[in-house]
Amino acid sequence: MPQGNAGHFTARLIGQLGLQTVCDHARCPNRMECYAQKTATFMILGELCTRGCRFCSVPKGRPPPEGYPVDPDEPRRVAEAARRLGLRHVVVTCVARDDLPDGGAEHFCRTIAALRQQCQATVEVLPSDFSGNTAAVDRMIESAPEVYNHNTETVPRLFTSVRGRQADYRWTLEIFRRISRRNPAIRLKTGLMLGLGETTEELLDTLADLVDAGCRMLTLGQYLQPSPAQLPVVRYVRPEEFEELGRFARRLGFEQVASGPFVRSSYHAREMIGEGGREKGEGGRRKAEGEGRQCCDIT
Repeated sequence: MPQGNAGHFTARLIGQLGLQTVCDHARCPNRMECYAQKTATFMILGELCTRGCRFCSVPKGRPPPEGYPVDPDEPRRVAEAARRLGLRHVVVTCVARDDLPDGGAEHFCRTIAALRQQCQATVEVLPSDFSGNTAAVDRMIESAPEVYNHNTETVPRLFTSVRGRQADYRWTLEIFRRISRRNPAIRLKTGLMLGLGETTEELLDTLADLVDAGCRMLTLGQYLQPSPAQLPVVRYVRPEEFEELGRFARRLGFEQVASGPFVRSSYHAREMIGEGGREKGEGGRRKAEGEGRQCCDIT
């Protein structure tokens, strides 16, 4: 339900600046709450995704023959929105752009640079997997966002049926390993949806793989079918089970865990990073700026 005028302010601002949010396009159940708190997860690189993930309601399709250009002014408008909302932690995600040579990594980096010029905020990025493009991942690492969030979404057995043929579990783990090696100051975060048919044993094995790859921040939430066009829910996980899984994840080595039915990738992202994350992330940012490079992000 709408929660006061602040929610309307956020929605109007996003509309006035011609921006997209994953809150709207993914039909997030927390949208009204977050908008009322004057926060949103910005979605860059357009609103047409080139992937066919079967859990997601973001519009999908092939770019037109004449091309699907990237809006060069979008980074500035994202930064302006973050400034006017007074965000102290900005989360930026994107649609997959497999039609672009770098998957949109450079546009992400320009967004990060614009944010850092206009805002005193930490940045969390939630990019695609860049189809195995190591140069694109390296470009993102050079920008040194405080948090690099890449969703695993589900267990390996369900990867193809949930995320499509282009998704690769091994590459998802390699993204985290690569970031850990090249800039350990960047905090690594991932999220999984429950209720798609995974077993508890599969889930625990996946969490162990992620910890081994260097990931230390985790979100676990209930998959909810956005519309009849997406995958049906196989099982509704009880809140008590979410709590138990959260405790187990901490014992495995995750330092920050948000586990509950309505938890989503960037839900309460600022609270999750905490002050310790801010200090660690700023160290990574200084490293990147010392090398003369900048990059991307928003929440």
